[in-house]
Amino acid sequence: MTDAAENASRRWRLVLGQAAEEQLGGLGSGADQAMDQALAALYNTDKPAGSSKRSAGLGSSAPKVARWLGDIRTYFPTTVVEVMQRDAVRRLDLTQLLLEPELLESVEPDVHLVGTLLGLNHVMPETTKATARMVVEKVVRDIEARIAAETVAAVSGSINRSARTHRPKLRDIDFDRTIRKNLANYLPEQCTIVPERLVGYGRKAQAVQRDVVLAIDQSGSMAASVVYASVFGAVLASMRSLKTSLVVFDTEVVDLTEHLTDPVDVLFGTQLGGGTDINRAIAYSQSLITRPTDSLFVLISDLYEGGVRNEMLRRCNAMKESGVQVVVLLALSDEGAPAYDHDNAAALAALGIPAFACTPDKFPALLAAALDRGDLTQWAHTHAPAS
Repeated sequence: MTDAAENASRRWRLVLGQAAEEQLGGLGSGADQAMDQALAALYNTDKPAGSSKRSAGLGSSAPKVARWLGDIRTYFPTTVVEVMQRDAVRRLDLTQLLLEPELLESVEPDVHLVGTLLGLNHVMPETTKATARMVVEKVVRDIEARIAAETVAAVSGSINRSARTHRPKLRDIDFDRTIRKNLANYLPEQCTIVPERLVGYGRKAQAVQRDVVLAIDQSGSMAASVVYASVFGAVLASMRSLKTSLVVFDTEVVDLTEHLTDPVDVLFGTQLGGGTDINRAIAYSQSLITRPTDSLFVLISDLYEGGVRNEMLRRCNAMKESGVQVVVLLALSDEGAPAYDHDNAAALAALGIPAFACTPDKFPALLAAALDRGDLTQWAHTHAPAS
């Protein structure tokens, strides 16, 4: 058997488990056997006679789970570890064990784990909260380091472009751009250009140039979106050219703007789960908008409305008609669009407000397009993941 064939056989044996050993052979190395045991503990498909329920080998022992977490970090890459941890929480009901500080210290932090911890925030004992905060802070700082510079660059570029004026004073004329805009008006006989259109630099305003309001649905399915939106909100709040507000909602609305200096504080101010009243959140957000034509409103929600649907649509349309640039994101996460209310998404699209998912790496470009008042339907068609 060739090396490639042997490797393929080994990989299939790890995927299929011990039941495939007769056909594919055993695992030779100790590392492969340890990987097989770690996979079996989570994905073991043996079940009692007459039962459709999967059994698993981790039980409810915190020390045993902690050892298993250590094993998978030893034998698998980080991306695989994150998936296995997520599956363990879901399949083996390990949420109670995550309330133990010793176990949390063994976990590989990721966005989904943060979502789980935030959902447990209000039942978490004080002995666990400090450890949980360290886990959340590590993920938040990693995201912040990844997206901050690109977000600031994209938003600053958009605002600088929009600040140019076509009726500048003499001292504000951008001569290079003015000449290029008027090359068609060159008069050869006079060796000169007649500038029909002047392009100038906008004078730096002393007041805030743009208002941005982020409204985030904190229902359980939106956990990853809450994490990413909170970090983006903190980055935007650090920019003097923007006035950023952030509200989270379920059936109640909570304004977390004052916590935007620290996205970790924002996240611990959320309460994942519960119902959804989008209309109420939009009504509150409207009260924050005083300069519609200089405002961007971003609603992040799966659009399952528990409030008054027609009133929600009316408010969205009223905002758009008043000059607010309205963006509706079904998700702000790496997974693309989750389950969402297709009827509400279609109703918003009919009003000229497209609803689509956006990955975190594309969000700075989306912000720039929205602040430029670009065609967001076209942007979504080009950049958004399939819904």
